[in-house]
Amino acid sequence: MANDKKMDQVILGLLSHESLTGYEIKKRIDTMLKYFWSGSYGSIYPTLSSLVADGFVTKNETVENGRDKIIYTITNTGRYHLQEWLAIPVTKDELRYETLLKLFFGSVAGTKISLEHIENFEEKIKNELIVLKGAVMSLEGILQDDAHKYYFLTALFGVKAYEAYLDWCDEAKKILK
Repeated sequence: MANDKKMDQVILGLLSHESLTGYEIKKRIDTMLKYFWSGSYGSIYPTLSSLVADGFVTKNETVENGRDKIIYTITNTGRYHLQEWLAIPVTKDELRYETLLKLFFGSVAGTKISLEHIENFEEKIKNELIVLKGAVMSLEGILQDDAHKYYFLTALFGVKAYEAYLDWCDEAKKILK
């Protein structure tokens, strides 16, 4: 199943914690989930419409500070649908990095360009690792809350993976130099 086909589960998962607007859903995806998932407004809003039509989500139109606002809430049916999906074994985990794709064909570009790609990747990973480590530190103190325990586990995975990426960057640069 393609990533956009799981957008319904992403949205239901986010709504299982709190009611949100479409904008808030996008913001959560771009902050909390960005290290392992992505989503555009072009996939979020059609998915919300579908979830409402299927009875998995309700929408409540309100006015807040003089602005129209639509708040989405998961239904019991939606929660059950999410639980069913969560119980299904994972069929595909994938890693897709354009840096690795370009490096795979690096003999065509040459060492200088390949090293630049590795260094840019390394810089990005270092910056994101700071954020992930901050999340781990923040979450360590509230592991008694069930949801935070699972957020912690995903952030910890990110830290471990990004530290391994940095080790790889060091080794790759040594090999190419």
